[in-house]
Amino acid sequence: MLKELLQKSRSFRRFYEEPISRETLEELVELTRYVPSTANSQALKYILSCTPQENQKVFECLAWAGALPEWDGPEEGERPSAYIVILCDQSLGKNKFTDNGIVAQTMMLGAVEKGLGGCMFGSINRPKLAENLGIDTEKYSIDLVIALGRPKEQVVIVDVPESGDIKYYRDENQVHYVPKRALKDLILN
Repeated sequence: MLKELLQKSRSFRRFYEEPISRETLEELVELTRYVPSTANSQALKYILSCTPQENQKVFECLAWAGALPEWDGPEEGERPSAYIVILCDQSLGKNKFTDNGIVAQTMMLGAVEKGLGGCMFGSINRPKLAENLGIDTEKYSIDLVIALGRPKEQVVIVDVPESGDIKYYRDENQVHYVPKRALKDLILN
């Protein structure tokens, strides 16, 4: 079951712009209450966005696909329906990157279970996002953003080619391919 969820939890960048309720976002954040936290600090906080106006404020601060430099991101009608901004309360802990990964993956798996998909963003115009959402950057660091929606694209996992190139790519039908290393290449002994 977990392996199946992981295989379905890809980085989707095009969506059907169908509403996602705040309740659904709250359910995804609720999952994070049960995951490990460095020194049990529970320093991560969240901003939820699921209205067109708020979503635009987040969308314009994200860099969409580093390996696809000719693509500026999804067009209107294919943009995420919601976002979760992950912040770290600096008074509780400084940049808990391990915690960020755990909670982001947990929410992504929860999204897949609900028939949704998403994309995690570390490439963020943080000053602009802080301004757009009124985030106090003295108190909170902006760590990650998760974009969510019902996926509109097909993402296929393929083996890394002999060249070793791990860059994702799209074909002429806009099918998105993600090269993954073989198990034998991951284990050293």
